[in-house]
Amino acid sequence: MSSHHDRIRQHTAQDVLRRLDADTESHLRALADAPPEQSARRLGELAHEWDTDRVLETEAATMGLVGLALGLALDRRLLAVPALVAAAMLTHALTGRYPLMPLFRRLGVRTASEVARERHAVKALRGDFDQMGQASADAERAGTAEMPNPLRHADLH
Repeated sequence: MSSHHDRIRQHTAQDVLRRLDADTESHLRALADAPPEQSARRLGELAHEWDTDRVLETEAATMGLVGLALGLALDRRLLAVPALVAAAMLTHALTGRYPLMPLFRRLGVRTASEVARERHAVKALRGDFDQMGQASADAERAGTAEMPNPLRHADLH
């Protein structure tokens, strides 16, 4: 079964996916030979980037509350708005489709997985994982292919 974020990508237009992926690739190319401060700055930006889940949850909650307030204050028929929002959220939970998701995606909102992939790539470019490769090589030279387990010696009682 595919993950929630994969379903969002599956329901995103190909031209939008190409643009989102090209933007990510462009950011990574710009950082390839950049000083470490730029990588740190980009990681900070990524840490604050709103993903599709956060945008969707904020939009749905806002629309639901606005519909509720307007329904109670102005016209009871406006109470249909929170019901429609709930139906849209249920549809999204079950299928990965949401009526406003195409708009969010065209505006450049990425899934948490897409943001995490860029974060991982920035860290790799910066050399954050270089020591992991060294630990693996050291383990192989010592006669074991097993990675060191930090929990092995921890007191788990």
